[in-house]
Amino acid sequence: MVARAARATDLVDLDGAVADCFACPRLVAWREEVARTRRAAFRDQTYWGRPVPGFGVADARIGILGLAPAAHGGNRTGRIFTGDRSGDVLFAALHRAGLANQPTSVAADDGLALRDTRIFAAVRCAPPDNKPTPAERDTCAPWLRREVALIRPTLRVVVALGAFAWAAWWPTLREVYGVRPPSPRPAFGHGAHWSGTAAPALLGCYHVSQQNTFTGRLTPGMLDDVFARAKQLAGVD
Repeated sequence: MVARAARATDLVDLDGAVADCFACPRLVAWREEVARTRRAAFRDQTYWGRPVPGFGVADARIGILGLAPAAHGGNRTGRIFTGDRSGDVLFAALHRAGLANQPTSVAADDGLALRDTRIFAAVRCAPPDNKPTPAERDTCAPWLRREVALIRPTLRVVVALGAFAWAAWWPTLREVYGVRPPSPRPAFGHGAHWSGTAAPALLGCYHVSQQNTFTGRLTPGMLDDVFARAKQLAGVD
């Protein structure tokens, strides 16, 4: 898989390779089981049931790094953060920020387009209980690193959604940019900010999970503040 990721010459090539990955037996079994049994509300739909590629423009200045696709979201629709409550919150915020052409993301063919932004996940398959193992994270890392390498010429800031994504960024920083992560590494928190001299800035944001948005731990205003800061750091009007 490392070699397949390295051979990808552009994002279209990479996305195709990602969607054809079978490297983690537990994740393959789970994503296919979910696609076979389906949730009652989506019983008449054909699930994607494969790894979910990144989504957005090739000249992105802002990267949004998530944890993994949702079992009945991206694993169903084939597009990251599409078809679930987390995506509802995220894309509404991106639309308010002028980074998405519409506030909803319900299907891969719904006309959604991003501006100056690309979204990707640390792990590309839906994991049981939304909890990939460290070994699965590390196995999937070459996809993330190659994606970042392909958008490196324009990428100026990465928004890490949650502590898992925040932790996944540091090995990527080392492998793609040749920058040694700071020691001790900055702690994750909402609004946390790290900047280096030869790499994109990193912003922390609470994950757009229902656990955070339904309880008020993450509010629309808090998301708006993060994306306003990301636009400022990236030089996006």
